[in-house]
Amino acid sequence: MSGTPVPKPKCIAAFLGIAVLFAIARLLWSWTVVIVLLLLFVILFLLLLAGGLSLMALTQTGVRAPGQGPSAEPMLRCTPSALASYLLVHCPSFGGPRWRGWPWWALPSLQTAVSLLGPTSSRVHFVREHLQLRDEGLVALDWAVGLGARRRRSSSNSSAPVLLCIPNSFGKVTRNFTELCQLALTHGYHPVIFNRRCHNDCPLSTAKLQPYGDPCDLREAVQYICHRHHASRLFAVAESTGAGLLFSYLGECGSSSYLTAAACISPLLCPQEWFEDGCPWFWEKVLLLYQKFTLSRYVTALGEAISMEKVLRSSSLKELEESLFCQTGTSTSSWESYWERNDPLRDVDEVATPVLCICSQDDPIRGHPVSTLPVGLFETNPHLFLLLTQHGGHCGFWGAGQTGAPWSHEALLEFFKSTVDFFVMEEKHKGLADRKGADPGASHKAAAGTGVCRQEPICTHSIHQIYKWQRSYTR
Repeated sequence: MSGTPVPKPKCIAAFLGIAVLFAIARLLWSWTVVIVLLLLFVILFLLLLAGGLSLMALTQTGVRAPGQGPSAEPMLRCTPSALASYLLVHCPSFGGPRWRGWPWWALPSLQTAVSLLGPTSSRVHFVREHLQLRDEGLVALDWAVGLGARRRRSSSNSSAPVLLCIPNSFGKVTRNFTELCQLALTHGYHPVIFNRRCHNDCPLSTAKLQPYGDPCDLREAVQYICHRHHASRLFAVAESTGAGLLFSYLGECGSSSYLTAAACISPLLCPQEWFEDGCPWFWEKVLLLYQKFTLSRYVTALGEAISMEKVLRSSSLKELEESLFCQTGTSTSSWESYWERNDPLRDVDEVATPVLCICSQDDPIRGHPVSTLPVGLFETNPHLFLLLTQHGGHCGFWGAGQTGAPWSHEALLEFFKSTVDFFVMEEKHKGLADRKGADPGASHKAAAGTGVCRQEPICTHSIHQIYKWQRSYTR
């Protein structure tokens, strides 16, 4: 059988129930209220239908995590290594989501809607800092603070780890990310959100936008954060299309990256194919309208370099991306040349930082995992780890964490902690091995030296390399 048919009596009962509800609403309220309720029901029906179709497709193709039902454990796809074995033992969240209450796991589109379109968390506030780049452009760093310290930024002398959050390429700071910042604060991190040029109310000072996989602006921001928090470890997390920027940075920097570890929630690792094939109609229209609304505020400024009339007439995400960045007379005048320079996996072999990618098989935006997840990449690169669950939607996993937070957030924070613990343990073992055969005095000096090194800056810079940062301003 291709699918389980819905019993007709249940369908008839459902429609009768909806009809009764609308009749009651008409008696109590006006036609306007009834129409609004009808639209809400239609949207909910489309979300449920999309979720059911994606779940049915996965069942038919046999792509599932080990086990059955919502409690199935996720698959960790990676190259066998000492770090991988350590993570499996010391990361309890890798055992899989713990779904509670009503069946969120069966509604991937609804989970996605709550994550991307839901209201942001009110338990965390942000202090904005504008950073002027070498080409006079501006990006914004939003430092997360608790409710009792909404106007205070974190001290540069603090050794608490910094969590750099990279939103999606459309600039939408989602509920998913604000919840992550709130959870990171409770775990002792200093979360900061990186906003690209003109994203999230960041002023546009030059007629230039950041291409999909160009890490130049992110590289300057990372160097600035490391200079300011020189005694802190730096971690990074990206969601959705923002993973392209993070992978581009890690690939270009290689072993020179300042990141201790990184993670991606529902990454789109094959963006060219994703733009060309398109995502489901509902989500493509939502993303397209949001990006057009953001860009419409800068028609005059961008009109000097880009045909904004063509941009605002775009009918697909591919057409919009092509109108913005494939300009005649530039190095990326064609669609193919644009992705040659912006493919996030173009330098993936150079990645030397542990990266965890958290994905679900029923992701309604990314598409089917067989064609959209390069699983073989994780099985050949020892620095990449793929945690693949059966359910969760796109940046969802709501109600599945042990503390009530999204399961993906708990998993990545455990990954960061365990990765640091593993490297500290390896350094200790290496230090003990190097000191074998040395005299007691030398061992004592080496041990003392190790203790001092822990207080040294993790990343150091020459002030001449960051001269423009002195002109950054805040609000």
